[in-house]
Amino acid sequence: MTPRPPRYETTLYALAILLALGLRFARLGELPLTDSEARLALDALDIVKGGSPALSSHVAYTNLTAVLFFVFGSFNFLARFVPALAGTALVLAPFLFRDWLKPRAAILLAFFFAIDPALVALSRQAGSPILTVTFSLLAAGSWIRRQPRPAGIFLALALLSGPSLWAGLLGLLLAWMLSQFMSSRPAPVEAETNTQVDTEPGMQGSTSDEEIPNPQPLTPIPQPAIPIANYKLLLTASILALLATSTLLLLAPQGLGAWLTSLPEYFKGWVTLGVVPAGRLFLALGVYQLFAILLALIAIVRGWMRAGRRIILLSLWMLVALLLAVFYPAHQTADLVWVIIPLWTLAALELSRHLELVREDRLETVGVAVFTILLLAFAWMDLNVLSLTPIPSQQASIRIFLFFGSLLLLILSVILVGFGWSERIARVGAAWGVTLILGIYTLGVAWGASGLRNPNAVELWDSSPRIAQADLLSQTADEISEWATGHADDLPVTVFGIDSPALLWTLRHHDPRVIIALDPASSPELIVTPPQDNLGLASAYRGQDFNWRQTPFWDSFSTFSLRWLVYRELPSSSEMIVLWVRNDLFIDAEQP
Repeated sequence: MTPRPPRYETTLYALAILLALGLRFARLGELPLTDSEARLALDALDIVKGGSPALSSHVAYTNLTAVLFFVFGSFNFLARFVPALAGTALVLAPFLFRDWLKPRAAILLAFFFAIDPALVALSRQAGSPILTVTFSLLAAGSWIRRQPRPAGIFLALALLSGPSLWAGLLGLLLAWMLSQFMSSRPAPVEAETNTQVDTEPGMQGSTSDEEIPNPQPLTPIPQPAIPIANYKLLLTASILALLATSTLLLLAPQGLGAWLTSLPEYFKGWVTLGVVPAGRLFLALGVYQLFAILLALIAIVRGWMRAGRRIILLSLWMLVALLLAVFYPAHQTADLVWVIIPLWTLAALELSRHLELVREDRLETVGVAVFTILLLAFAWMDLNVLSLTPIPSQQASIRIFLFFGSLLLLILSVILVGFGWSERIARVGAAWGVTLILGIYTLGVAWGASGLRNPNAVELWDSSPRIAQADLLSQTADEISEWATGHADDLPVTVFGIDSPALLWTLRHHDPRVIIALDPASSPELIVTPPQDNLGLASAYRGQDFNWRQTPFWDSFSTFSLRWLVYRELPSSSEMIVLWVRNDLFIDAEQP
């Protein structure tokens, strides 16, 4: 029987979408584009200007963004619009898998996808792997629900979204092979084949393999045969969508071959060393996905003890994806996106078992939840003060004792309530309390990861250095141009000695031209260079320096670890650039 959906299911999905929209689109264009973002945005802008750029493998992002630039103009907001929209659409993916996950877990997963810090951060980055993840899950979900045409379109978009797809497919393939190996092992003699009906409210008539006392080991679930016509529709829709999107309806035919470079690009990463150490990947998971890890570990222990099929499959997928991300030499923290999907799915499956409030125990359960909230809030405030306290010191020792003491007191109190009162009251009350506190923590971390709380915060989901004074540089160039010509974007800019796509994007309205040497006989109006005393050109110039790229000192993390944990602050270095303006362009210049 199909599980009965919970009450207000449509309303809950709508709330999850609204939450995702707010976190992904709020002040989306406020932060300057980094070099990695600007490189892709410039390709899209070049297409609009009629050029034929050598596109990267992120064809879907480049071509879809080029359409937006052509219609509305080139802005930071539009450069990030497609990933933000894809990140919002990811919230709908659990609905397509609701028959496999069960409706309550699917709704929880939708909210988890909406507030996950990594997914929020990646959705606000131009050309991020969020496109691959969203289109892949939507393609799989549409295929499961026997909708081959949408599945084909989403599959084509996933293929056009960059090398991240191959990491995800490799992880799924290895996890499937492990599960097949486990399912081929002989079943234990004492295993029973009886099943137990899941009786949680809103789920009558459904069965849960996690509730079977002695279930069979991993065995394939029989599925109805898929008609051949569905495969034909899938293939047709994929080819048409692939051709239309990759060539931008034949306006950018180079995209047809560019997407094929994603596979060689992924394999190239296996022989190229990256700049992000593996330890930073574990740090990102532990800090940003604390809530998910806690629930997922409980689910994994329970699932493997009871041989639950879903839990084992998801845990294998998560483990394989994590190992691939860690051992991939050119890894970035964004590669963890394929770990986050099964991680939050495990968390949703586990949390859905602990949220039932029994009427006769409601008051006692609320009491345990309030007690849990108070102790966890005290622990967090104590950690906050500890980050501002010199270590080692007597005050720091007291704070550390209070922090761990409050956590120990919470654990002992819940155990005592379980033994002396009711195991259900202790479990459900603690689950509600932990969910509220860690849910608020996750939402706050997501707000910080988006860059909305502090633009100078050091986050882990984009390895490119932050751009500091892009708006000030652009404003200065516009003012000089308006003084000299009456129009803000008439004066061209020459860039010398700086390799920064973000700089070219910032000055895109001034037709920037990159040169490798300055001609002593030339006299460009505006020149951007690294710091230097004299340009050696025929005309005299005045210069103004700007902070450009800010790179955090991760070597100092051991000293500032607590401060980074609470405030995301680390010492950083700033790269300076100089905007030179020819003397005769100033208002106070002497006229001949």
